[in-house]
Amino acid sequence: MIRAPLAALLLLTLPQPAAASDPIEDAVRAKLAEAGPGTRFGLVVVDDQGREIVAIAPDDRFVPASNTKMYSTALAYETLSVDGPDAAGGTQVRLSEGPRPDVILVGRGDPRLSGATDCTVDCLSTLADAVAARTRVVGDVIGDDTLFPDERWPSGMSWNNMTSRYGTAISALSIDDNEWRVTVTPGAIGEAARIDGDGYEAIDNHVTTGTETDLSTMRMPGSGRLRVWGTIAARATPELVRVGIEDPAHRAAWLMRRMLEARDVRVTGDVGTRHRAISPSDDPARGAPAPRVPEQPALATLTPPALSDTLTITNKVSQNLYADLLLRRASAITGSGSVADGQAAVEAMLTRAGVARHQYDFSDGSGMSTYNRLSPRGTVTFLRWTQTRPWGAAFRETLPIAGKDGTLSRRFTDTPLEGRLFAKTGSLNASNALSGFVTAKSGRTLTFASFANDMPADKSVRDTVDAALNLIAEAY
Repeated sequence: MIRAPLAALLLLTLPQPAAASDPIEDAVRAKLAEAGPGTRFGLVVVDDQGREIVAIAPDDRFVPASNTKMYSTALAYETLSVDGPDAAGGTQVRLSEGPRPDVILVGRGDPRLSGATDCTVDCLSTLADAVAARTRVVGDVIGDDTLFPDERWPSGMSWNNMTSRYGTAISALSIDDNEWRVTVTPGAIGEAARIDGDGYEAIDNHVTTGTETDLSTMRMPGSGRLRVWGTIAARATPELVRVGIEDPAHRAAWLMRRMLEARDVRVTGDVGTRHRAISPSDDPARGAPAPRVPEQPALATLTPPALSDTLTITNKVSQNLYADLLLRRASAITGSGSVADGQAAVEAMLTRAGVARHQYDFSDGSGMSTYNRLSPRGTVTFLRWTQTRPWGAAFRETLPIAGKDGTLSRRFTDTPLEGRLFAKTGSLNASNALSGFVTAKSGRTLTFASFANDMPADKSVRDTVDAALNLIAEAY
């Protein structure tokens, strides 16, 4: 006679009948296999009743790239006032005491402040006008971004991205998307090109005029010198190069000085900055942040556009800076404005959403960090939860629409999913992601999360993933 525990053990060791094969999942697996060896795929698709239709590596963890932005924008909907003018984020100008007061620009996390000459809304020039109306002589012009600790780049971001507009520094005092723009103009073939900026940084010009345009930029961190090299085609129109800024608060103060001088305000001092060093008090695990020192009252405060507009831009065009500022602004409500406080706020949100802790890790709010990790199943759980929130419909509307707008404007065109798939894209160093909602052939809404990592030679697998999603939507 076999005792019950032994019988159970033998049952576990005996070959079990194979589960019934799902023809749709089999077809999807076959489609993904067309990408060839090396790529690691994860895909979960759930119907409107919560039943998993496809589950491929559902609990594996992947680098999500810009799918990270969905979590930052959801956190903003949960914690910030997104409708109406963004009064809480408006940049301020203050004047110190004395006959030659210092001009202090105080950043409050506004991502939309503009220094453009043709600016009409949220303009640095408005603050310059306020100073010029009060005094004709000032001392220093100071950019203050101490609302957030000085964490300008996320852990896990490649240093070579720092020069690009995709990896520009993050600051509570941001200006013009924290980009500096220079123009490269060709000469005759074989001659040096001309590079024009506004004088903010020194430029090392190593661009020659040739038969094609291929430009690169680099800045050694902290050097204050931009190196531009490559070729520009002869008779080409001037090429606009958008470069990330290392110290946005300094750039804003530098622009403010120029605007004041253009208004006949004499600036007797220098351009300076106030930063707040990261400290143990900025880590939620180590206690509350240190109290801030009160400042002089504001001379003028700007009113940026509604945060709802910013959230739409963030997800539609995948704007990295805006996403990272949203994470810090949400964390500043009850914490220090640090990345650590932002991570704690995201974790609290995902706990409410029912997402297991092992299904995610975040190091930033935008997805530029290669330390971020998401699982397909956890992402689908999160997305379904967003649709139970009062802001769920608005959140979904921020996502790109297949074949219509944003980063999906050229994907799924002339397919059944054109205009029927709403999803956030993601792309970063052999990582590709697409997660969101799709209206199936039956009219039912499916929720999905798709990740691809480790593509050999960073080979694109977008067409393969798109074909798989079309296949699933057609079957349901």
